Amino acid sequence: MGRHRPNFSVEMKDALLTDLKRTPLFDLHTTLGAKIVPFAGYEMPVQYADGVMKEHLWTRTNAGLFDVSHMGQIAIHARSGTVQDAARALERLMPVDVIGLAQDRQRYGFFTNAQGGILDDLMFVNRGDHLLLVVNAARKADDLTHLRDNLDDCTVTPLTDRALIALQGPKAVDVLDLHQMAFMDVADHVIAGIPCTVSRSGYTGEDGFEISCPADRAAELAQHMLDHDAVRPIGLGARDSLRLEAGLCLYGHDITTTTTPVEAGLTWAIQKARRQDARKGGFPGADIILDQINTTAPRTRVGLLPQGRAPMREGTLLFETPTGDTQIGAITSGGFGPSVQAPISMGYVGTEHATTGTTIFADIRGKRLPATVTKLPFITPNYKR
Repeated sequence: MGRHRPNFSVEMKDALLTDLKRTPLFDLHTTLGAKIVPFAGYEMPVQYADGVMKEHLWTRTNAGLFDVSHMGQIAIHARSGTVQDAARALERLMPVDVIGLAQDRQRYGFFTNAQGGILDDLMFVNRGDHLLLVVNAARKADDLTHLRDNLDDCTVTPLTDRALIALQGPKAVDVLDLHQMAFMDVADHVIAGIPCTVSRSGYTGEDGFEISCPADRAAELAQHMLDHDAVRPIGLGARDSLRLEAGLCLYGHDITTTTTPVEAGLTWAIQKARRQDARKGGFPGADIILDQINTTAPRTRVGLLPQGRAPMREGTLLFETPTGDTQIGAITSGGFGPSVQAPISMGYVGTEHATTGTTIFADIRGKRLPATVTKLPFITPNYKR
């Protein structure tokens, strides 16, 4: 149910070690020899002894276990007692079809602001009598305030006694023996004697599961899965390279409060019900977002393949020509793709430069290096269909 190599230099510079929190799996991470770094206000494992490259490739071929307990889990109950009223309320904040989501199904969404920008992206689930949200760690306090300020017809409860673990990769389904679940299904299961809420989803481009469990039993659950030969612990470094290869956005980098869903290539997540007919609009920034859907956005998120071995990382400026002064965009995520065996990047360019096959130029330490615009994702996703 969650999502999320992030820009560790920024987080490490901004974080105060004395203020960092720890997830319920912190002791397990240190026992397993993890390298711990500050991230989103937490002490988190960036990698283990195998290193980012091996962890990434292991997840693509086996099953990787990720600690995503730093993310926020929030329950929304309508005061009327009906989940449909909670769904109507949440639709006031998101350009996504919440009302039409069936029970025990999950969907991707995002909060928007009056300028059409993205306040946060999230996953949400219809649990029959309430909605369950999973939001980004760095935004969970702001999201909680945003929900409480705007949903006065609902109670909004942070689930601080829950942990969240992701098991990702082609062998995850065999480890958990949950073959009956379809992609984006959510169900309650008992795993190793521990009551869990499980979704068949993830943010790596692989089949897998997100598992919410009682915080005081999270280490027990994680160790149970790690005892399986197909499972290894995976850090944030590989989690980032996996999601980048899958062409997935990282909040605060690829999507921000000044990025519209249309610019970000997320129009697919705005269902027909919110674009037309009786439930058209009604969310912050609707006029801007719907106009961009019907016409065009001024810029577009694209994939980029550098022509060479030098990675083009976040913040790199993009130009139209090798010598001219016309800047046409910037890179928001970039690094080496272990599965692709080449450097890969994502970024924004003016829509007129977004055609696949277009050559543009990245300024790296004063040199203009070419890159080719390519379709996303960089790999073929392996989600369960």
